[in-house]
Amino acid sequence: MAPRANWKGFLRLSLVTCPVALYPATSESEKVSFNQLNRKTGHRIKYAKVDADTGEEVANEDIVKGYKIDTDTFIEVTKEELENVALESTRTIEIDEFVDRSEIDPRYLIRPYYLVPDGKVGHDAFAVVRETIREMNKVAIGRVVLTNREHIIALESMDKGLMGTLLRYPYEVRAADEYFDDIQDVKVTKDMLDLAKHIVNQKAGRFQPDKFEDQYETALLDLINQKRAGKPITAKARPRGENVVDLMDALRKSIGGEKAAATEAPKKPAKKARKATAGQKEMLMPIAGKKSAKEAVARKPAAKPQRKSA
Repeated sequence: MAPRANWKGFLRLSLVTCPVALYPATSESEKVSFNQLNRKTGHRIKYAKVDADTGEEVANEDIVKGYKIDTDTFIEVTKEELENVALESTRTIEIDEFVDRSEIDPRYLIRPYYLVPDGKVGHDAFAVVRETIREMNKVAIGRVVLTNREHIIALESMDKGLMGTLLRYPYEVRAADEYFDDIQDVKVTKDMLDLAKHIVNQKAGRFQPDKFEDQYETALLDLINQKRAGKPITAKARPRGENVVDLMDALRKSIGGEKAAATEAPKKPAKKARKATAGQKEMLMPIAGKKSAKEAVARKPAAKPQRKSA
């Protein structure tokens, strides 16, 4: 089942309008998360909203937003006043213009969403907008209000739907000059560049997200499994970075190391990696049926912890 829509409204291109829903295209909920505990009691930590001066807890209905003017001076803004700041984009994504995808600076990208028709009506109008964007190989730029803020959104065709990516405003993007000005102008010799290019060619491939594993997530699950099984936790040796004295020598050794790794390929055929069911993690034992990772953690530890296969 798809998650709940973050936003519902209308997509409009000139006089063509259709009801649409916006869904998050990514999720952080599958990652290992921790609660804060009181070391002495083992109880969870509870946070309370308190008055900074009196120290007394404040009820939610007594909390209002305030814009800071000075150290102790704020302008209060009520929920009703914020709702009165009328923006057409609160209910409609109006397509303002079409641009080439290459013109959008990656620094402006925030996060992706899926845009789909909402309900049984409007599929024809949605298809017209989608196919126009696809055929002309363009990105549609519009505006949408999420969490009381108006955002720029870039719409691209994706399969049967549209992918909308929120974009930053120019004032949110820092200029690179203040960071890059102190970088020394170094002349790279042709020999060094040729060696570096050779290394790149040896490592050339295609971007396939499925072959990347979140090693930190795997290590966290392994740590939790070991602690549940009562095994001692030992610190692992960390790799130490070394200063490069001779850059040419380091590049040559890198090429030699790549060649050696290629000749030392395993003789046994590699086992095909298991494809994990979406939304599942492996803890002390394989997760059966539709059990979640948290339910698996709650089980009694087995004799041998299992880890995600490579």
